[in-house]
Amino acid sequence: MSLSHAQVQAQLTGPGQLFEMEEIGDTGIRTWKHAPAHFRALLEMSRFHGEKVFLVYEDEHITFEDHFRRAATLAGRLIEEYGVRKGDRVGVAMRNYPEWVVSLSAALAAGAVAVPLNAWWTEAELAYAVNDSGIKVLIADGERATRLASTGVPLIVTRGEAPAGARGFDEVMGEVTADVRLPEVELAPEDPATIFYTSGTTGNPKGALGSHRNLGQSPMTVAYGLMRAVAMAGKDVAAAAGTRRVTLLTVPLFHVTGCFSALTTTMFGGGGLVLMYKWDPEQALRLIERERVTAMIGVPTNAWQLMSHPDFGKYDLSSLSTLGYGGAPAPPRLLERITRNLPDRAPSNGYGMTETTALAIGNGGADYQARPDSVGLPSPVVDVRVVDPAGEELPPGEVGELCVRGPNVIMGYWNKPEATAQTFVDGWLHTGDLAKIDDEGFVYIVDRAKDMVIRGGENVYCAEVEAALFEHPAVDDAAVIGVPHEELGEEVGAVIRLAPDASVTTEELQSFLKDRIAKFKIPAYFWFREGELPRNPGGKILKTHLRREVLGA
Repeated sequence: MSLSHAQVQAQLTGPGQLFEMEEIGDTGIRTWKHAPAHFRALLEMSRFHGEKVFLVYEDEHITFEDHFRRAATLAGRLIEEYGVRKGDRVGVAMRNYPEWVVSLSAALAAGAVAVPLNAWWTEAELAYAVNDSGIKVLIADGERATRLASTGVPLIVTRGEAPAGARGFDEVMGEVTADVRLPEVELAPEDPATIFYTSGTTGNPKGALGSHRNLGQSPMTVAYGLMRAVAMAGKDVAAAAGTRRVTLLTVPLFHVTGCFSALTTTMFGGGGLVLMYKWDPEQALRLIERERVTAMIGVPTNAWQLMSHPDFGKYDLSSLSTLGYGGAPAPPRLLERITRNLPDRAPSNGYGMTETTALAIGNGGADYQARPDSVGLPSPVVDVRVVDPAGEELPPGEVGELCVRGPNVIMGYWNKPEATAQTFVDGWLHTGDLAKIDDEGFVYIVDRAKDMVIRGGENVYCAEVEAALFEHPAVDDAAVIGVPHEELGEEVGAVIRLAPDASVTTEELQSFLKDRIAKFKIPAYFWFREGELPRNPGGKILKTHLRREVLGA
């Protein structure tokens, strides 16, 4: 007998269960009762996994015990040799190396606020974040160290040459002993833990200040989503919980998807995390086969490109049971491709942002099959609502701005009280995303408010047009943008990357769309390009870049 969502939630969150909830004072905000109170608790819990492999990078395999010893050692060095005290900021700027994980763990265990910096940033962008957050010490790889040398902040350098005045990572670490302990630091759930810089489309990025509560809650939210899908399928939750999960991470650790949906979740559950220097679909295929990867986490583009690779059929992917993605709209056609190319797998979609410490809403299992255009149901500890421009809540089915409340919502923006006051109102995060919620509570992201095209007073949601374009077999990637128009204000335009050896004309695409979307939504302009569409490290298409490229503005 299949269970309802309410029955599954009651079963998983009941008294004494792992996902039991409790309220924070009289705030109305629910938390996972058994979540780690802070990162030190999570790190100490992870040590119980002992000699299980925690991190894989190329031919390197690091166990949970190895990681704990290295993190505890570096935490001590930061305090003793660099004078790091509780609340000081420690920057981490590097590719997805094992040292990234050790450095983040060490900074947090020392009571510092960890500041992961975007490894793709220019020297000027890195300098802005270093100065804005007031970083006391930086841990970087060789490439980033060169760009950071001019900041004047003490540098610890791994995987590359250390600039003059900087110290090597191994030199700072020194001997790592079996009896090393974490330095004595008192932490509370409300203490600041991380500053992740948001990828704003205009102006300087904002530092999203997350707490230890945010960090500790995040792996529980991911785990609940996995167990909810298992329970809804009528399978044994206990057996699923005991299955070791080996995750291939396809996105950078310096984004919340990589750090919280993958890293802290792996640490919490005792799984393995396979790191990639950068996304490469062929390398991903090799790693899935070699490391017996069970789950892949990234953005929809990763899953799409994996299945599009010419050598896709040459590798043993039988271990891969889950493909999880978020961070960008997932066209319904992606689910069709997964179902066809990787049958009996469990794809899942989700919604989260820097300000929600990654996952807040999830859609997996039969729910995703039934509603591929939805990002799913909110986590039980998360409240959602859709509001009009005046802030009034809208009824089911109406489009408005999505607002989120819960223990995953960050404290605010670092040193930006005005931006914090605008975005966080009466405990609710105003996401800037347009959404609707159906009668059963499923959330549908319609578009980013700032990406919506307004054509002659009619709202055109880019994500809807992009999803329709993806249904055409010749389209491998698509981005819809607004094109200035004297009479209408804006017209709809689309930038298309064609599938290998495919061809299609503007007229053919317009004809194809006539039966799928309203006439006013059909792009009047098409641009075809051979290369990949520009994306940020989180997988979101850089539409500002595209507009500049095709419109010169």
